[in-house]
Amino acid sequence: MASTHWTAAALSDPGRERGNNEDRVLCDPERGIFAVIDGVGGESAGEIAAETALEVLRGRLSRRTTDPPRRVREAIALANRQILERAEAEPRLRGMSCVLTVAVVEDGQATVGHVGDSRLYRLRRGALEKLTSDHSPVGAREERGELSEAEAMSHPRRNEIFRDVGSAPHQPDDADFIEVLEMPFERDAALLFCSDGLSDLVPGAEIQAIVEKHAGDPAAATKALVAAANAAGGRDNVSVVLVEGEGFAKAVKGGVEKKDATAGRAADTARRGGAQAAPSAFDRARRALSGRGARALLWTLLGLALGLGLAWAIAQRFGGLGWGGGEADILSVGSGEDDYETIGAALADARPGDTVQVAPGLYREPLRLRDGVALVSLAPRGAVLLPAGEGPAPVVTAFGVRGARFAGFKILGAPETPLGVGLRLAGSDVTVEQVEITGAGVAAVDSEGGDRSTVRYSYLHGNPGAGVLVRGGAAPRLLHNLIARNGAGPPPRAGVEVRGEGRPLLSGNRIEGNGGPQVRLAVAEDADEVWLWNTFGGARRAAAVTAPLAPGTPSTPEP
Repeated sequence: MASTHWTAAALSDPGRERGNNEDRVLCDPERGIFAVIDGVGGESAGEIAAETALEVLRGRLSRRTTDPPRRVREAIALANRQILERAEAEPRLRGMSCVLTVAVVEDGQATVGHVGDSRLYRLRRGALEKLTSDHSPVGAREERGELSEAEAMSHPRRNEIFRDVGSAPHQPDDADFIEVLEMPFERDAALLFCSDGLSDLVPGAEIQAIVEKHAGDPAAATKALVAAANAAGGRDNVSVVLVEGEGFAKAVKGGVEKKDATAGRAADTARRGGAQAAPSAFDRARRALSGRGARALLWTLLGLALGLGLAWAIAQRFGGLGWGGGEADILSVGSGEDDYETIGAALADARPGDTVQVAPGLYREPLRLRDGVALVSLAPRGAVLLPAGEGPAPVVTAFGVRGARFAGFKILGAPETPLGVGLRLAGSDVTVEQVEITGAGVAAVDSEGGDRSTVRYSYLHGNPGAGVLVRGGAAPRLLHNLIARNGAGPPPRAGVEVRGEGRPLLSGNRIEGNGGPQVRLAVAEDADEVWLWNTFGGARRAAAVTAPLAPGTPSTPEP
């Protein structure tokens, strides 16, 4: 199979000694998703674990709701959860798991997620590089240089692993779970994914030779690699996915032609009896620094010196290079005589990297978050923000803001202080945490316009409107929040309501007691993930997660 930028092929084989195949491969060049999955478990359990992981990876990674590293972590963690839950429900499947290596290739970049002892190699002309670590005792010793490749391949404990997917509960960011790598995928490179059925039997040098021999024909290369593993004994299932950049074959074949030509010239020289000695290191250095080379080097050094001087001057004038480059300041509001009188005034003076900390009290002013500035309540929910006027105008807004933090506040609406929207996040990427919002008639949080913010550990409750409204292509991350008793209406609204192209990530939230469904999605295919990754206070699935909004259903007013 081929895409604009690469060609790819995959092959999985049971081997010579196994009656069944517990491996699975994923090869989707159109979406740039590739994986090898090796099932672990007795009878058919390994196959079921691998198949479960395959379906989860294919579904989750096909939806570009967040950045590739986060998608990879979440996809593997979701596979882990589904395998574990199925094993707990069916005694015959107890102990099943899998190991896997998966990559998402987008815009010349490969993002890799890896658990276990399957492998990812990168090939460039004349070089084979193992990118992933083997999460196994023998693999770790080989990587430390305590065992040679041959010794590791024949070691009696080579099949033991200390990481897998499905045997224990894990969160996406657990330090001892998923290995995530990010690297460029050059057009003259190739990526080779394989199960240990190949790497335990075929040495790296032979793998490289086979791929280079068949450069430009990934299907032929995968067949040859599987054949080599079977010829070496075929003790295990063997699976291979090969992805070639559009310039890989040309680079490999060009290198062969160049080496042949060099060898020919050397032979001609030898026949003439006039072989010349190679120049010494001193001669090469002297030539490099002579003539135009020396002048170019001097100009380069001069330019570097001027650039460093300019950077130093900027740092002195503006207090550092970039966000946080200089000494960060803390700007206080409401704590003493020398403090700012209003939060807005402190925000206006704050620079990226600064923190505005607010003492407990009532504050009635509209606030706009700023790039790189943290706005923090000194006491959790001690600083209470009230609407500055009637109508749906939000109390706090972030329009196109990056790197800001909003933490510890309470946003309060009441009959005497009517509130439309508590917090509006538009086209931003900010962190909101430990915030309480109540009394909002439209939505506690409104995420729209391609927003990618994170809202976590917050309490959104008692809002007549939706707890969270997601619209306009927004894809916020809603993590570990309590979203309860919202949407009393009229009309009744959902705890989390998604419209149009909105695709939020919901994980670890408790969503219960809301007026409509707990979560109303715009895309039905997200329902499984939302149901599995969140809790709903005992609500049945049909009532907890629905999609899409039925035609003619009254909707929350636009904020």
